[in-house]
Amino acid sequence: MTDRLDVRKTYKLYIGGAFPRSESGRTFAVEGHDGATLAHAPLGSRKDLRDAVAAARSAQGGWAGRTAYNRAQILYRIAEMLEGRSAQFIDELARGAGATGVDPAAEVRASIDRWVWYAGWADKIAQMAGGANPVAGPYFNLSVPEPSGVAVVVAPDDPPLLGLVSRLAPAIVSGNSAVVILSETAPLAALTFCEVLATSDLPGGVVNVLTGRRAELVPHAAAHRDVDVLDLIGVDDSGLRTDAERAAADSVTRVIRPRPADTDWSHDASQRPDLILASCEIKTVWHPKGR
Repeated sequence: MTDRLDVRKTYKLYIGGAFPRSESGRTFAVEGHDGATLAHAPLGSRKDLRDAVAAARSAQGGWAGRTAYNRAQILYRIAEMLEGRSAQFIDELARGAGATGVDPAAEVRASIDRWVWYAGWADKIAQMAGGANPVAGPYFNLSVPEPSGVAVVVAPDDPPLLGLVSRLAPAIVSGNSAVVILSETAPLAALTFCEVLATSDLPGGVVNVLTGRRAELVPHAAAHRDVDVLDLIGVDDSGLRTDAERAAADSVTRVIRPRPADTDWSHDASQRPDLILASCEIKTVWHPKGR
């Protein structure tokens, strides 16, 4: 019997609950710590971005219309599935670049715990950030946080899995759908994470994931008229970030900018309810009292 060849994994995009290749047919090499090529990831195009935004828009209403309790259950299910495949993620993080200085096992454990933490906020954020406002007059005045719609999230480069979880979970827990642009240097574990999303009862299209060159994808995302929130915390290039902010201003898109506190994703301070509210709108209603 001849020696068999290993079946090597083909990494793909994640759009609308499916795993397509890039429509452009392009790929790019992902290298490990030693400079060796680990795999080829799809090089997402402008067309892939448009497809991802369309899928996110289509899924957003149904996701926001679910009960907060149900969204919490689904996010918790994602943590369960991640826990069950933790050995695979530890191995991929250990082989990949970008995880320097962070123990892969600790990163996976922190990612699981972060999902559980944000799952718990699904049915509590409205009570914490909303409520009755004191007004003069015979009216009730009530404020409630509502999801903004479609959020484009640029995931931090390092740590690749925990950085992704830290930005994605607060974006979707309130009912937003998301398009995620992954790390250029270490996207493999995050691409495998899409398989967890696909088997966790999360409706297709709520999360859509692209890999590719940020210099290509971010400007198109910033200028896209159907994007409501643009999370630029993961963009390290100040020039690219400034150009994206200008484009987002023209399309009236809310921008989430990096702050000094958003640099250590392993710290407990990087999981906060205000990160959920950053992609929400506070809506206020008036209602007359009495008859």
